[in-house]
Amino acid sequence: MINVSALERGRRARICVVGSANADMFLGCRTLPTAGQTILATSQRWEAGGKGANQAVAAARLGADVAFVGCVGDDALGVLVHDALDRSRIDTRGLRRSEMAHTGVAAVLVDAQGQNLIVVQPGANGDLSEADVANAAETIASADLVLCQLETSLSVVDAVLSEARGSGARVWLNPAPAQALPPEWLSRLNLIVPNRGELECLTGSDLRSITAVTRAAETLHRQGTSSIVVTLGEEGSLIVDGSGTRRHAAVEVRAVDTTGAGDCFIGALAFAVASGKTLDAAVELAHVCAALKVTATGAQVSMPTAQEVLAFARAHGRDIELD
Repeated sequence: MINVSALERGRRARICVVGSANADMFLGCRTLPTAGQTILATSQRWEAGGKGANQAVAAARLGADVAFVGCVGDDALGVLVHDALDRSRIDTRGLRRSEMAHTGVAAVLVDAQGQNLIVVQPGANGDLSEADVANAAETIASADLVLCQLETSLSVVDAVLSEARGSGARVWLNPAPAQALPPEWLSRLNLIVPNRGELECLTGSDLRSITAVTRAAETLHRQGTSSIVVTLGEEGSLIVDGSGTRRHAAVEVRAVDTTGAGDCFIGALAFAVASGKTLDAAVELAHVCAALKVTATGAQVSMPTAQEVLAFARAHGRDIELD
């Protein structure tokens, strides 16, 4: 069975996200601490987060129909996560509540320049299983693409790849947190979206130069992955696929909080490709969305809407389309 684009079907893009959902404790600070240093926070708040949930919200805010498959604890923080997904009109029938573990928690430190340090305790994300993926088989089969990360077990991603093989659904992976992948995955994944550090982990290369990044991404492509998009922060992004290798520039802004910028980029990228855009057009949109996101505080709460993105793009001279 071959999936056709959302535009060909005459409906909104359908995306299934299988991944992590956390409660984020944000601590504002003037500077980030060094090893052994104690500092005083200037602010504190709780928000819904997790790479999977963040990427789901980013795609939904732009107009995609998004279903989320994940696991939270049967606790107050699990309610916080569930309610946040509901507010973004995400299908949460695949979000299971575990009685065996607490909701995953991330401690996010953000300094005055918008840079961050993040420590995650996975909690119930570790309970997400192959059985949860099997229960979501119909959702996976009907999706234009399925998006995974590595804040859950590798066995969960492997189960998604097995389910997608029969339906023809495209599977994307954001390989974060960085870790080695089973070699056989490379030919089964339609797209990998790493940052520089994650690409370094995947290839075992020293990637301090753009030339080295390019060579590493091209190596992954030769090993079987159809497409790679490397996110490079202020240096933009790099695409390697069957059409060759090319760079895209980031949008210059003053960052207030970079937390979730990569998740915003990936969610927007998924929305655009599932809507029928070319990968290059999707990357352009993703850069605009990520730039707008870092001008506000928070991760999930500051994922932009379609209207906000269009206005921001016009103001920064970027020519993008959302329909």
